[in-house]
Amino acid sequence: MTINNHLMKTYAPLDITFKHGEGVYLWDTENKKYLDALCGIAVCGLGHAHPAITKTITAQAGKLLHTSNLYQIEQQQHLADQLCEISGMSRVFFSNSGAEANEAAIKIARLYGHKKNIDNPGIIVMENSFHGRTMATLSATGNRKVQAGFEPLVQGFIRAPYNNIDAIKNIAENNNNIVAILVEPVQGEGGINIPDADYLNQLRDICDRHDWLLMLDEIQTGMGRTGEWFAFQHNKIQPDVMTLAKALGNGVPIGACLASDKAGDVLQPGNHGSTFGGNPLMCATASAVIDTIKTENLITNAKQSGQYLLAAFTEKLGALDGVRKIRALGLMIGIELEPDLVKHDCSELVKMALNKQLLINVTAGNVIRLLPPLIINQQQADTIINTVSDLVTASLQNKAAA
Repeated sequence: MTINNHLMKTYAPLDITFKHGEGVYLWDTENKKYLDALCGIAVCGLGHAHPAITKTITAQAGKLLHTSNLYQIEQQQHLADQLCEISGMSRVFFSNSGAEANEAAIKIARLYGHKKNIDNPGIIVMENSFHGRTMATLSATGNRKVQAGFEPLVQGFIRAPYNNIDAIKNIAENNNNIVAILVEPVQGEGGINIPDADYLNQLRDICDRHDWLLMLDEIQTGMGRTGEWFAFQHNKIQPDVMTLAKALGNGVPIGACLASDKAGDVLQPGNHGSTFGGNPLMCATASAVIDTIKTENLITNAKQSGQYLLAAFTEKLGALDGVRKIRALGLMIGIELEPDLVKHDCSELVKMALNKQLLINVTAGNVIRLLPPLIINQQQADTIINTVSDLVTASLQNKAAA
C-alpha cells in the first residue's frame, strides 16, 4: 500500500484499508471479509451501514447540514429531549468529540467553583484514566505517555488511585478547594478496569457530603455498551455531569456534555460554544441511533451477549498460565495477560487476529480489548471466542517453549 507522506505521523496504521462494511463485517481492498470486534473503538455500536442510520443521514443531508447555534435547531432540541429522557439529566451541550465534551465538563466544574468563591478550583481525577488529547483533557488523563512532551500541563487536577475510596477521603480531608470528581465508570483505555460494585455509589455520597460535582466520563461506556444506556445506571445513582461521544453518532462525529439541575445552568451565554456542535446532520443521526437501539432491543442484547462472551472466555482461558484476569461489563471485554509472557505489548496478537480476519485491539500494554457491536449474534460471538482463544493459547504456548 502506498503511504501518503502528507499525513502527520500521529498514527502507525496497519497495512490494510477497508472499503465498505455491513453489519458486524468490513471488507478490505482485496475484498476479504473481517469480523469487526472493535467497531471503531466503541463507535459503531449499530455496526456498519445500518439501514436506519444511512436513511437518516441521506435524508438530512438532502435538507440541511448546518446553520449555526445562533439560531434554533429543531434536531438538536429533539436529541436533547431524548438524551435527558433516557439519562434523567436536565441540560445538554453538544460538541464534536469526546475530548470536547470533557472540556465542557471541566469548564463547568471550574465555573461552579468560582461561583462558590473558590479561587483555584480542583478536580479529582484517577490514575490510569483517559479523557482526551486536548491540553486540559490530557492533563486530566492518568497516563504519563499521553502527557509527555506537552508540558506545562493544565493545573488544577488532583490524582487518586482508581477504585480507592480511602484515597478520595484523604484528599477531601486535606484539600479545601476540590469542586468535582471526574471518573470513568469503567476505564476503557486503561485496560477495561471495572471498579467495585459500590464504587460509584461511594463517590456519589462523598460528592453529596462536600457539595462537589460527580462528573462521569461515559464516552466509551455510554449508549448501551455495558448493558444499560449508561454505566451509572447499574448503580442506581445520578451524576451531576456526564459526557458522551463515540457510539452516540455511530460514526458521525458528535459529543455531548449532560448536566443535572445542580450543574445545568452553570454555563451561560458567552461561557462556552461550538461552531459545528449540534448541527442538524449529527443530531438527526444520533436521534436515529437512540431510536434504533430501542427498536431493536440492543441494550438487552449487549447485556446477554456480554455475559455469554465472559462465560466462554472464562471457561476457555481462565485457567491458563499467563492469563491474569478476564473482565467484562456488557460488551466491554478485557483479557489481561501476564506482561512477561507476551512480546511487544501483545501487538503481535492484533496482527495474528487480522490474519484470521478478526479485528481486535490491545490496550494498557497487555490487555486484549474487545468492543463488538451491540447487534452481535451468538454465531458471531462464537467466532470471536474461538479465534481469540486459539490465538492466546498458541501465543502463550509459543512463549513458554521459547
